[in-house]
Amino acid sequence: MKILVVGSGGREHAMVWKLAKSPKVEKIIAAPGNGGIATENKATLASCKANDLEGLCRLAIDEMVDLAVIGPEAPLALGLADRLRSHKVFTVGPSQQAAALESSKAFSKDCMRRYGVPTAEYQVFTNAQEALASLRTRKRYPVVVKADELAAGKGVVVAATEDEAKQAVNGLFSGRHCGVVSRRVVVEDFLPGEEMSFICLVDEKTIVPLATSRDYKARDAGGRGPNTGGMGAYSPSALIDQDVHGKIMREIMHPVVEGLRDDGVFYTGFLYAGLMISEDGTPRVLEFNCRLGDPETQVILPRLQSDFAELCRLAAGNRLMDAQLHWDKRAALTVVMAANGYPDKNYQTGVSIAGLDQVHETVKVFHAGTRRIDGHMQTAGGRVLSVTAWGASIEEARASAYAQCEKISWAGSFYRPDIGR
Repeated sequence: MKILVVGSGGREHAMVWKLAKSPKVEKIIAAPGNGGIATENKATLASCKANDLEGLCRLAIDEMVDLAVIGPEAPLALGLADRLRSHKVFTVGPSQQAAALESSKAFSKDCMRRYGVPTAEYQVFTNAQEALASLRTRKRYPVVVKADELAAGKGVVVAATEDEAKQAVNGLFSGRHCGVVSRRVVVEDFLPGEEMSFICLVDEKTIVPLATSRDYKARDAGGRGPNTGGMGAYSPSALIDQDVHGKIMREIMHPVVEGLRDDGVFYTGFLYAGLMISEDGTPRVLEFNCRLGDPETQVILPRLQSDFAELCRLAAGNRLMDAQLHWDKRAALTVVMAANGYPDKNYQTGVSIAGLDQVHETVKVFHAGTRRIDGHMQTAGGRVLSVTAWGASIEEARASAYAQCEKISWAGSFYRPDIGR
C-alpha cells in the first residue's frame, strides 16, 4: 500500500511510525510532516499544507495512493474527507457534516441532547450581552465557557468565579482569548470527576473501541495554567473497568453514531469522546473530537500490536467487522516537551535541539513541532516533542519517560513534571 498521512504533529508522527511497521505498506507520504517524520522508514514529506484541499487531492491522485489517513481536525472541518472520497480515494476521516461534532460545540451539544447522551447542562449564546446577563443569574460556579469553533484545544475556559466567566465570554467573542473570534459561545455546568479519553474507530456498520487513555490539558503541574492541546498522556486508564467500558459504548458511542446515521450522516473515522467519570463510575461527555487525540495517539498506537495499516484499510472499506485488535499488556506514558511561551504564540522557533542522540533506544520520541535544517533538528512549534516510554506499570513507564526527557533540551524548553502521578 501507498498511504497519504495528512498533518504535521506528534499524532501524525506516531501514525507514520506505526503504519511503516506493516509489511503491506510500501511508501508513506506525509503532508506536510515534520523533521522527525522525515527520518522514519518508508516515509517521505510533501510540501502540501494540511488545509490545502485541492493540493492534497492532486497529491493523492498523482501519487496513486491506496489510502489517506487524516490526522488534524481543521481539514476534516473543511471537508477534505469528502473531497478525497469524491476522487475515489479510500479515506479514514469523517465527512464535513460528521466532523461538526468537533468543529461546532453547539451542534455537538444539540446532538447529545437529541440522542440522549449524558453530558452537562448548557446554553448557547450568539452575543456577549446575553451570555453576561445569564452569568449574573447563575448560582453555581465553577462554570465552563467554550468557543463554538475550533481553537486548537485552547477555546475552553473553566471559570471559578463570575468575573472569570465574564472575562472568558468577552475574550472569546472578541478573539482576545485564543485568536479566534467566536460567533457562538457555549456555557455549561462544570462536571466533577476524573477525565479520560475514549477513542473508537468507526465505519458505517461497526464501532471498534481502542485502548483507553488519559491526557493532561492544563499547561502546569497540578492542573493549573491555561488549557493546551495536551501536555502528556498515559494508557490504559485505571478508571475504566468492564462495567464502565460497557456504559460508555452503550450510552455514548453507539447512540451518537447511530443517531447521526438516522439523521443521514454516516460516520467513518476515529471518534474521540472526552469524558468525565464521576465517583460512582458514571461517564459523561465533555466533548467529542473527530480524530485521534494528540497526545493520546502517542500512547495508544505504541500499545497496538495489530497491523494499523490493515485496520485503517478495513475502516475505509466499511469492513471493520473483520478487524481483530491485540494490545501490549504494558502501560505507555508520554511527556510533551514544549517551547517557552506555549500555548500562546510568542514562543521562539528555529532553536537547535540537543540530546536526541542520547535517548535510550527503548523509548520513542515523537516529533510535533520540528524541522530538520542541514542535518540538525530545530524547534518549529509550541509543542515540540512527545517522549513515550513503556513499562509494566504506569509508574515504571513514567520513570523511564522522565529519565529520557532530562537528556533533551533547548533554550526555553519545559514540560509538566506530574504526568501519570
